[in-house]
Amino acid sequence: MSKRKQSFIQGAMILLAAGLLNRLLGFVPRIALPRIIGAEGVGLIQLVYPFMIVILTIITGGIPLAVAKLVAEADSRGQAGRIKRILRTAMGLSLGASLATAAACLAMADWISTTIMTDSRVGTAFVTMIPALPLIAVSSVWRGYFQGKQNMIPTAMSQTTESLVRIVLTLLLTSLLLPWGLHAAAAGAMAGLVMGELAGLLILWRQLRIDSRSRSSKAEGEAGPPDASSPDEERAMPRHLLGIALPVTGSKLIGSLSYLLESILTAKSLVAAGIAVSVATSLYGALQGMVIPLLMLPGALTYSLAVSLVPALSDAAAQGDWPGIQKRLHQSLRLAVVSAAPFIILMSLLAGPICSLLYGDDSMAGMLRWLAPVAVFVYMQAPLQAALQALNRPGTALVNTFVGALVKLFLIVQLASRPDLGIQGAIIAVAVNMVLVTLLHWFSVARLTGFRLMPTDFLKVALAMIVTGACALAIWNWEALSNDTLRLVAASFAAVVVYVLLLVWLKLIDRLDVARIPVLRRLFR
Repeated sequence: MSKRKQSFIQGAMILLAAGLLNRLLGFVPRIALPRIIGAEGVGLIQLVYPFMIVILTIITGGIPLAVAKLVAEADSRGQAGRIKRILRTAMGLSLGASLATAAACLAMADWISTTIMTDSRVGTAFVTMIPALPLIAVSSVWRGYFQGKQNMIPTAMSQTTESLVRIVLTLLLTSLLLPWGLHAAAAGAMAGLVMGELAGLLILWRQLRIDSRSRSSKAEGEAGPPDASSPDEERAMPRHLLGIALPVTGSKLIGSLSYLLESILTAKSLVAAGIAVSVATSLYGALQGMVIPLLMLPGALTYSLAVSLVPALSDAAAQGDWPGIQKRLHQSLRLAVVSAAPFIILMSLLAGPICSLLYGDDSMAGMLRWLAPVAVFVYMQAPLQAALQALNRPGTALVNTFVGALVKLFLIVQLASRPDLGIQGAIIAVAVNMVLVTLLHWFSVARLTGFRLMPTDFLKVALAMIVTGACALAIWNWEALSNDTLRLVAASFAAVVVYVLLLVWLKLIDRLDVARIPVLRRLFR
């Protein structure tokens, strides 16, 4: 396997492939678990996840990005010794915080499960989840290291391995432990998550050893000046890491806490609108448990772009290459929109058939249809936020996210409590949040870099979307195909083929873009 540094586009494509695969794999337990343990069992698992997300955000939220940024800067200057100090300091901070938090969670498990989560049956699953905390803390540092070296292959391999092991063991353990009760089955799902994280960590450990041997062999053949550091620099390293990581962690923590408050306020507002509690819970579950995850499926691209963008922009900023920064920003936004467009088309026009096929219920199709066109702002949001972090403005991203969260929560209370709106009020609030945060990030990046969007490519994408949508509807309404599943598959396949052909015809992609994809590169040799 090649251990060389990948370009920005190559790194994004590698993580895109892994991220998209992981998103697709993630739908397997989302669809299969309710069939095994029912809605009540899934509810027990869902009670643990939000709390776990908040804990992990506190422990590791900004560490990968901080490590990636500092490693990229040190690597561009050839400072191998500084890279080691970055890793050592980050590992100490992350592992120490994770072990302390794990001990606190273990000591307070009974109180958390009965008071905060209000269901004592969650206790077993909560305790089972605790070993994942130090595993994720260590893997976050190692992933940040490889991303800073602009080698995305280890991260992609680790993520895919983690997903495969987690999915297989989650479904297996929940089935085996179900006879002992739903609480045991939920704990089995958490055990599958822990084992998946362990498998992903082992992949990173193996790649780190290979990388260390490679660097040692290279160092033996080269005589260079020693990379010494002063005591002041050693003492300043934690401050440098935390200076980058804490604002990023704060931004993510706002999102995590906002999610918890959103669930509480939405349910209360729907009840205030005259909707029964059980119906309100069902509506919110459909929105956050079915519709939003489907909308986030193209988010694999935005994640890959964000991860690749941080070291690329940090490197360019260190060299004062502002034209290069603007070029990479335009590339990332164009790739985000181009790759997400087919999903937006299909989810907007064929929301009912998609929900029926995946969930056996199309009652939430209206929510998907309303939110799909607005989701394009979410796909553009991650690269813009990554740009702010790479340009030493993580605090700006934090403020933007905080403002968006406040507006969303305010609108939920004001709109979802109205009898004439109900759940549509919550949908409006979510949509406004998507648009507002993205626009705030956009204005911040433009003010920092002078970046201006070139609209030609995006107008071409809009044209391709219109033609592709017409093709998808034509196939769906074709009376020769009587089976709904067959029509949906045929319409989706035809839409993707037409869309790709239009991308080539409109020169949005060419053979060089395809040749950047590692799997297809050999076809162009």
